[in-house]
Amino acid sequence: MLRPKLPAPVHVITTAGQPAAAPACTCYHGIAPAAYAPPTVVHAPHPAPRRPVAPYVAAGAAAVAGVVALATVLTALLLAVAVTAVSVAVAAVVLRSLVGGPGSPRR
Repeated sequence: MLRPKLPAPVHVITTAGQPAAAPACTCYHGIAPAAYAPPTVVHAPHPAPRRPVAPYVAAGAAAVAGVVALATVLTALLLAVAVTAVSVAVAAVVLRSLVGGPGSPRR
């Protein structure tokens, strides 16, 4: 019912990569020897060298280690601030009870 139309195949004929056929005779049949040149052979270019991945993996691992170390330091600083706040609050309660004296009214 619904069938896709496939494009017609494209046939490309090249003689650049084929070896030159040896002539049956050496008389050149009307072609001057200086004008005759065998077809040139075109070689495919070499593929680009692959870059190693190891430096990128090492950089990624170093970045992860740096983030973990920074998070550890920041967590330790936050914990130190919390402990300091609790100790200051306890000291304030103790000083308030001492400054008030034994005769001060309790609330």
